[in-house]
Amino acid sequence: MKALDNKLNKVGDELKDNITKGSKISIIASYFSIYAFKELRKELNKIEELRFIFTEPMFLEHNETQRLDYSLENRNWEMLLSGNKYELKLRNELTQSLVAKECADWIRNKVSLKSSRFPGAVGSKFIHIKNKNQDDLLINNTNDFSASGLGYTNSDQMIFANSISNNPMTDQMLQMFDMFWDNNMMLEDVKAKVLESIENIYKENTPEYLYFVTLYNIFRDYLDELTEDNIVKSRTGFKDTVIWDKLYKFQKDGVLGAIDKLEKYNGCIIADSVGLGKTFSALAVIKYYELRNDRVLVLCPKKLRDNWIVYTQNDKRNLLVNDRFNYDVLNHTDLSRDHGMSGDIDLSTINWSNYDLIVIDESHNFRNNAARNNSETRYSKLMNEVIKKGVKTKVLMLSATPVNNRMNDIKNQIAFMTEGNDDAFSECGIRSIEQTLKKAQTIFNRWTNLEESARTLDNFLEQMNSDYFKLLDTVTIARSRKHIEKYYNIKEIGRFPERILPLNIKSDIDLKGEFPKLEEINKEIMRLKLAAYSPLSYVLSHKKEEYNRKYDIEVKGGASVFKQTDRENSIIHLMRASILKRMESSIHSFGLTIAKILKQIDNLINKIDNDYENYDPTLDINDINIEDSDLETLLIGNKVKVLIQDIDKIKWKQDLEYDRERLEHLLFEAAKVTKGNDDAKLNDLKMVLDNKIMNPLNEGNKKIIIFTAFADTAEYLYEKIMPWAKEKYSLYSALVVGAGANKTNLKGIRTDLSGILTNFSPRSKERDKINPDMTEQLDILIATDCISEGQNLQDCDFLINYDIHWNPVRIIQRFGRIDRIGSINDKIQLVNFWPNMELDEYINLEARVSGRMVLLDISATGEENIISFDEKKKMNDLEYRKKQLKKLQEEVVDLEDISGGISITDLTLNDFKMDLIDYLNGNREELEKAPKGMHAIVNIPDVLQGQVKPGVIFCLRQINDNEKVKEFNNSLHPNYLVYVKENGQVMYNHMHNKKILDYYKKLCSGNDLILRDLVQEFYEETSEGKNMSKYSELLEIGIRDIIGKKEEQGIMSLFSSGGTNLAAHTFKSLEDFELVSFLIIK
Repeated sequence: MKALDNKLNKVGDELKDNITKGSKISIIASYFSIYAFKELRKELNKIEELRFIFTEPMFLEHNETQRLDYSLENRNWEMLLSGNKYELKLRNELTQSLVAKECADWIRNKVSLKSSRFPGAVGSKFIHIKNKNQDDLLINNTNDFSASGLGYTNSDQMIFANSISNNPMTDQMLQMFDMFWDNNMMLEDVKAKVLESIENIYKENTPEYLYFVTLYNIFRDYLDELTEDNIVKSRTGFKDTVIWDKLYKFQKDGVLGAIDKLEKYNGCIIADSVGLGKTFSALAVIKYYELRNDRVLVLCPKKLRDNWIVYTQNDKRNLLVNDRFNYDVLNHTDLSRDHGMSGDIDLSTINWSNYDLIVIDESHNFRNNAARNNSETRYSKLMNEVIKKGVKTKVLMLSATPVNNRMNDIKNQIAFMTEGNDDAFSECGIRSIEQTLKKAQTIFNRWTNLEESARTLDNFLEQMNSDYFKLLDTVTIARSRKHIEKYYNIKEIGRFPERILPLNIKSDIDLKGEFPKLEEINKEIMRLKLAAYSPLSYVLSHKKEEYNRKYDIEVKGGASVFKQTDRENSIIHLMRASILKRMESSIHSFGLTIAKILKQIDNLINKIDNDYENYDPTLDINDINIEDSDLETLLIGNKVKVLIQDIDKIKWKQDLEYDRERLEHLLFEAAKVTKGNDDAKLNDLKMVLDNKIMNPLNEGNKKIIIFTAFADTAEYLYEKIMPWAKEKYSLYSALVVGAGANKTNLKGIRTDLSGILTNFSPRSKERDKINPDMTEQLDILIATDCISEGQNLQDCDFLINYDIHWNPVRIIQRFGRIDRIGSINDKIQLVNFWPNMELDEYINLEARVSGRMVLLDISATGEENIISFDEKKKMNDLEYRKKQLKKLQEEVVDLEDISGGISITDLTLNDFKMDLIDYLNGNREELEKAPKGMHAIVNIPDVLQGQVKPGVIFCLRQINDNEKVKEFNNSLHPNYLVYVKENGQVMYNHMHNKKILDYYKKLCSGNDLILRDLVQEFYEETSEGKNMSKYSELLEIGIRDIIGKKEEQGIMSLFSSGGTNLAAHTFKSLEDFELVSFLIIK
């Protein structure tokens, strides 16, 4: 007897010494791998036969009932045919195709394989060799027949085997083997199945199949969430609803993803870009939960209320009436009320805490949870009274793009899902939401301060912490127009219309050229003191402390104070900006604004002149009830009221009169233009309308939308355009400004929002189902931003911005009303009206009049965040705004393009998960059985020439799964992607997973043929797979790059808050990685 421990005495060496020509071998073991054959190839090729029994059930034929009981563990045993974790070094040589092919030939000729039908039925494990011309040999206590089991690769397995020859025990074990072998009740012949599995290792694969094998391995830990039946319970009848039938494929995918996140994480943010139908997606989610008898509340901005209400009513305009929606609708502002009615809902008796699902439209409006003077905000009421109290509440949020310059904005929205629990996503590898976003904010700030040439998406992705990507992927569904065009069949869902280059009109103020230039008007605006808006600045010095106590607000828990005098100064800056923007909008709006300010000044001067007899020394602003009507004559101001007797009336009256003199001059000049019908901009507008109506972009389409930021301008344009268009072209017009002031000259239609928009865009609003007898329609729509969001007006193909909004996002949102998927129009046009000056001059004028720079948070919020900057920062922002506006002049851009920042669609992997969902139907078992180390060969199509280079994309899986390693920048951990060019240069590594997968999809999706020419070229290059040194070297380069990046990240983390242990993060060797697949790009 000889002891074998695979250290001093190896099982493999003992077999080599005892296998002779004509040997008959019998083996009982857990499994075998092709690398056992590789190590003993010479000896095994000279044997007469080999019989092998698998001790556990595997490779069995199953009926459907048995398949349910067929454990994942058994599948894993079967996968070991292509190598175990101790054979990684051998697998990473990339010769497995050759080894597998030779092994399959050997099995066909000399091997029989059977498997136990039942777990534990075959106990003993051994190898028996029957020789013709020498003693038989028994090696007992062997576990598996693999390179590591033979002792040829490093392993931490403890082996206590014995080699026995010339002993009765050898015959006894052979007799026991024969008894098992002949028992068909206990064993099943699995040779054909094993061969099939080995053939899968060396067969050529189509690029598309390898793409799905790679996705399967990357996302296999999340397969339950990727299975459609696991997400949506078919018994609900959900897929038989009208709303489900109306959704495009990409919307259905988004809805399934949202439902999955709601079930798993209690919330989801649908962050699809402008024009992709977030409302309909949300309605489908609502219907799913209503079918489960859940109570649903929709919270929306007041201007979007009608969009939601209509689908709950028994109304002809309700296209989804058969779905019988039954959700409640409340305005965001209703959270600030505790009595009164909101539609049919009594706010004094509503049970806020009894909703199972809340849908928040425009959820970025709840980005700020800061309370003022300990008062309850809408945010705190929604969190405490609606979400936390009562039944468990799921939260679905809709927002154009919630990644903002301030990470707190998304943090506060995520808090609705987690009820403020910071470690709610710890199971997803996100230990602290707050720390994740804090770190992301630091990195984002650092990235934004880079030189423009270095401020690239790749640079951002490389710097950003992976748990931030994971957080976004966990909570959001985000697709852009580009995403839809890239990942979905446009023929099936309809295409986007072609965007013609924008038409830019630079208009003068008046036709005669007598009105002062904008620069001169701006100087006059700058000279204004606007004293009417800053009464606290004129409070007598001995009274200032009293007003500070009453009106100053503690913020950040008392850490600082927001002074009311600072607020007044901000209002003055905003007023100057507002006067200028109204001047840009229309001379009519400018005149009205000046007249309103003059009226306010006259009222104040009148109060000052009549106040001298009303002095009462006992009055203190902190003691009186400022809402008392008896004190009305003693106070000035609206929300912030001041006792007139506490003001330095002489100085205040002087400054008011100073403002009045200058404003009267401006009003006089404006009146000359409006009274004389000399409005040059209005004249230019009519010329644009003439040209569009006479020369339609799309045959017969005369529809036009005119957007303006101001209701005054909209009403003015309606008064001028409506009679002109009717008389000259017999076209009907409408005005939409919200709040009951809508108008139209088309008889017989309602003037509410729905009535006007249905008759302006009858096809997209399906008017034929609502009012089939109506034949006339509206062709000109003049509107404010009350319809810049949430409306599908794709019948129209021509949109005019009569003024340029402070925020370019608003312009993109406006254009999203007509720039929609499935449009009947081949082309669409954007027209922008600008002041008649160079862009540089315009930008500088904007900056000067506002007194401080307006930084635009180009994101879901479209927020105008007024912040003071140093001069260098201010110059950068001026340049940034100039680039934004210049881009708007030159092309129609997407929201993610104008941001100059990062789009959420750059960060999430939801599209690839949805690809896998589709493929899993009918192909799941095939993917489960796919061996590790598979490859495919693909060529670079013409459309990717220049972007993609010849090389290899490797997919690897980390074997020594160290919890610490998860802290590093790899959102796919423990999987790694690395793209190595033929010359050995790493093109993209695991910090660019999204980019690599994008290329993977472009190269492979739909590519379901084996490219025989490339395969033949590959065989010649590698001598039929015998010489894979070129590719194994590229693999080694890829792995060393991963290791290097991780060590680099480890060093960086030493200098971050809390430090770290570098040694805990580093990898020991190349064998820490298992090769999952490799795509050869030619």
